[in-house]
Amino acid sequence: MRLESRGNPKVTGVLPTAMEDATKVVQALLLAGKEYVCVMKLHSQVPEDRVKAVLEEFHGTIYQRPPVRSSVKRRLRTRKIYHVNFLESDQRNVLFTVGCEAGTYIRKLCYDVGEVLGCGAHMQELRRTRVGPFTEDEGLVTLHDVSYLFAQWRETSDESLLKRFIYPMEKSLEMLPKIVIRDSAVDALCHGAHLAVPGVLSLDTKIRPNDVVAVFTLKGEAVVLSKALLSSEKILSMDHGLVAKTQRVLMRRGVYPKMWRSSLNG
Repeated sequence: MRLESRGNPKVTGVLPTAMEDATKVVQALLLAGKEYVCVMKLHSQVPEDRVKAVLEEFHGTIYQRPPVRSSVKRRLRTRKIYHVNFLESDQRNVLFTVGCEAGTYIRKLCYDVGEVLGCGAHMQELRRTRVGPFTEDEGLVTLHDVSYLFAQWRETSDESLLKRFIYPMEKSLEMLPKIVIRDSAVDALCHGAHLAVPGVLSLDTKIRPNDVVAVFTLKGEAVVLSKALLSSEKILSMDHGLVAKTQRVLMRRGVYPKMWRSSLNG
């Protein structure tokens, strides 16, 4: 589900919201990259070419200390800026887009750009256009839209109305590396077991040790979130041993038959 957040009049955009069992995938969304459109207010006039050059300096790994009003400790940390693109400027207002690692503060980015420019700057307006696989181009809705569509569904029982703002939790996992497992391994993982090689049917080719991976059934159902213990290449070369450590169980127990005692032991 995606809502337009208007709690802060200067900040709007994509806000994925999970319900019921889908709250278990919030961990994956917290790790997902973000994209924004930002209006930065310069405190004095600066040549456009100079602004473009300084913005480009922030591409790549940067150091950030969270602002005073934040929900985390104010310690220096690194974050990745995947892209930052100047769009246009109007006197002291600069419009740009930025794609960044989760946990990047755009307010602080604007402040730091102002420091490098030597004129000072602050974030005037911000719109979040992407959170992981969710974008504003794919049916962004407001709370008023949700209320209206829900009322229409109650009157008509037309489930297509709900599908305009409610998605399967698997949608949240689209950008994570994936491992597909045998049906015989599903219930064992639902009981908290770790994934071993015999249970693996297929996997993405770019998995690295310590990556968060999503484990799916053959039908595309999310089973667990796990931490990879080995790379894809190593997993494909093995015939026994553990490949991923279960961190969060997503599927309820008993959905698949309990076969793990006979098929996964040893």
